[in-house]
Amino acid sequence: MVIISYNEAIDAEVMEAITSCSVTNYTKIPGVFGRGTTSEIHLGTDVWPGRNNILFVACTENQAKNILNCIKELRKTLGKEGVKAFVMPIEDIS
Repeated sequence: MVIISYNEAIDAEVMEAITSCSVTNYTKIPGVFGRGTTSEIHLGTDVWPGRNNILFVACTENQAKNILNCIKELRKTLGKEGVKAFVMPIEDIS
């Protein structure tokens, strides 16, 4: 499973990147709050504006590697805007 967390302001760019990686199935959770090591706090308030989105992509290990490469390339073009991808094992699907 690849989990992609990113600033909602770059939603179009992230969706374009995963589409270019042949991702067709995912679960998106919009409007989440958080803070990263290299990003500002996003709480959706006047003091801490902005929110994040999260994508969950259940995939094979090879697909996960491809998605990570696509996200790495996207990070090169975005500069300060935040996007991170994490890989977690899936033990069972029912």
